[in-house]
Amino acid sequence: MTVRETTGRVIDVAALARVEGEGAVHVRIDGDEVVDVALDIYEPPRFFEAFLRGRGYQEPPDITARICGICPVAYQMSSVQAIEQICGVTVDGQLAALRRLLYCGEWIESHALHVYLLHAPDFLGYDGGISMARDHRDVVERGLRLKQIGNRLMEVVGGRAIHPVNVRVGGFYRLPDLDALRALVPDLEWAVGASLDTVSWVAGFEIPAYEGDWDLVAGAGDHEYPIMGRSLVTSMSPDAVPIERFSDHVVEEHVERSNALHATWDGRTYLVGPLARYSLNQHLLPQVAREAAAAAGLGRECRNPFASIVVRSVELVAACVDALRLVREYVPPEAPALDVRPRAGVGHGASEAPRGLLYHRYELDESGSILSATIVPPTSQNQRAIELDLRRVAQAGLSLDDAALRARCEQSIRNHDPCISCATHALEVHVDRR
Repeated sequence: MTVRETTGRVIDVAALARVEGEGAVHVRIDGDEVVDVALDIYEPPRFFEAFLRGRGYQEPPDITARICGICPVAYQMSSVQAIEQICGVTVDGQLAALRRLLYCGEWIESHALHVYLLHAPDFLGYDGGISMARDHRDVVERGLRLKQIGNRLMEVVGGRAIHPVNVRVGGFYRLPDLDALRALVPDLEWAVGASLDTVSWVAGFEIPAYEGDWDLVAGAGDHEYPIMGRSLVTSMSPDAVPIERFSDHVVEEHVERSNALHATWDGRTYLVGPLARYSLNQHLLPQVAREAAAAAGLGRECRNPFASIVVRSVELVAACVDALRLVREYVPPEAPALDVRPRAGVGHGASEAPRGLLYHRYELDESGSILSATIVPPTSQNQRAIELDLRRVAQAGLSLDDAALRARCEQSIRNHDPCISCATHALEVHVDRR
């Protein structure tokens, strides 16, 4: 526990914790002005980049999956892309389709969890999903079934729902059971309809007016809405940016209050995640998802983080539609994986975790031993944008009493579904008025 005393008798007490998802928000108000805000991320660092050094080139998918229990597939896919680039291997065809299918499972379970249990209570006036279920049981059960379907998809393709064990460099350790895969069709058909109902439901929420003042960065889709790829798109330039140029633009720096690094793109505050993906790639959504977005009142771009619950619901539709299509079109490949031989070099990989772009960089020696590793997760990229939103939201809400302002500040953080908010009450908010 640490105690920090500043002028004006402001005393903050912060408890260190190892539980994923713990953080604190501090807002200091002087008269009619917000003079300081801070998103404190005090979860201890886990040093994954350091202990990847010296490990074999086949190990990153299994090791990095343990970074997050909600989006392990994202870590696996970004890592295998980087290693395969070094080794000169391109995974395509049905193996690539299986990877996208596994990723769809993660999007479904993560988006359903966030929309129904973490974010919706903010709009409906509940303190959490449990209390919301007392009055909206059917709605919560729909969300839980959607999440269960996403988990089941991850089990069939990835071996298990939490930290899948079937992903390897070059493909998979084994192909999914064909009968088990086809048995998912009825559930996925239901999920498409349920996800469309989700969009209609959240579109009826009272969403505060707000326009985010940050740049946007997302994966570049080719013919599909981006999940995996080799280039990026931004709101700053019409030109695509190869993944290899990521570190030319992004600079990470340590901020004392956070154990996660803060990132800038060419010195500018930027945002990754659903708002960025949608605003930069809306035209690549499946038609049914585009129609749902239009019916919900979304335009070609959305910069309101309070409306991110609508965008995530549209992406939930896209993931369900994609998953159903991929299962129906699946033809087992000849082998579960390509042969991948190590060689020296540097490789880059990036994929779209539910929360946004996740970048990996690895350097291998000739034997395939990892010399260095760099991992840039979505939340560290979004921290500056989150704090910028927090300041503006707090400033606009000064007329609210402390309880209402505290709730609005918490909601401002949960809009972005950062990894520190794995549970609704993961944030402790202090409002100091003078």
